[in-house]
Formats: sequence, structure tokens, C-alpha cells
Amino acid sequence: MAKPTQTRAWQRMLSGRRLDLLDPSPLDVEIEDVAHGLARVARWNGQTKGTHAFSVAQHCVLVERLTAELNPRLTREARLMALLHDAPEYVIGDLISPFKAAVGLDYKDFELKLLSAIHLRFGLPARAPAEMIALFKQADIASAYYEATQLAGFTAGEAKRYFGTPSKALRTPRLVPLSAADAQALFLERFKRLAI
Repeated sequence: MAKPTQTRAWQRMLSGRRLDLLDPSPLDVEIEDVAHGLARVARWNGQTKGTHAFSVAQHCVLVERLTAELNPRLTREARLMALLHDAPEYVIGDLISPFKAAVGLDYKDFELKLLSAIHLRFGLPARAPAEMIALFKQADIASAYYEATQLAGFTAGEAKRYFGTPSKALRTPRLVPLSAADAQALFLERFKRLAI
């Protein structure tokens, strides 16, 4: 059997789109593909309690909620960017932070290029303003704390050491991992409420 002359650098989506991973086009991004993929990607490499994995789709919904609690005056556009903060993971998966650090900066550039295409597809700025990115990161770290202590077996002391203590402005969520179908529906419902 002859080997292909070129390495395939695109991912075929269930919608039929072919997303070029090296040069992603906003025209090849569909929210249904994003939701489907994120609902099937496990946070913490699946090392969480419960019948189902805690998905990146659920994590994104939680981060959007925490972002709004940290700044209740956020626009819908900012909240949509918060919801989509980990959207590239629908294609590339959720690499744990220690592995991302080992892979290096090129991985982050790749992730940002894909996030830019996703933002443009939904009428958002290619890159969120620095103050928004910092707010999303604060909510993301708080989410990691809650996930670590409720689902991933961390003690409160361990979680505090790695993630800090969440802001007192945040209401502690009760995290229950959902099935992939339910996580996908939750993410899509949130997207539809925020989409401009």
C-alpha cells in the first residue's frame, strides 16, 4: 500500500467540515462540532469521581458563570469569550498543565491560532483584551480549585497550594459530572443564550 505523500493536517468533523489544524479557517468552525467535542473531552485526564467524566464542556460553562460572578457587569460578548476560553480543546483535547509546560510555547501559539479562528467565526475579536484574559484566568483557576477538591481527590490544602483560594465573591458550585449528551446540551444552551 502506497503511503500518502503529505501528512494530513486536518480533522474531519461530524458536520462534514474539515478543519485545517495548521491554518484554521473560521468558516470551518461549527458550534455543534465544538460542543460535541468538548462534551467528550475529560478534565483531569478522566481522573475524577462519578459515573461520568467531568467534561471540558461543563468546565467552560462553569468558568463562564464564575467570570460573571467576578464581574457582574460583563457584556454578553465577554461572557461568550469566557464560555469559549477552552474551545480549541474540541480538536486538540485537554492537555494537563504540566504536559503543556513540557511541550513548550509552540503548543500555546497553536492553541491561540485555533482560538482566534473560533472567536472570528462567532463575531468576536480574534483575541480578548488583556484584562478579560486575566479575568477568565482567575475564573479558570477557581474552577480548577473546585474541580480538584470535589472531583479529583485533592485535599483543600493541596488545592490551595496549587490553585490558591477562590475569591469570596464566588458561590461554591456543587459539581456533578454529566453524561456527554447532557454536557453537550448544557454547553449549546449556554452558547445560544450568549450568542450575539
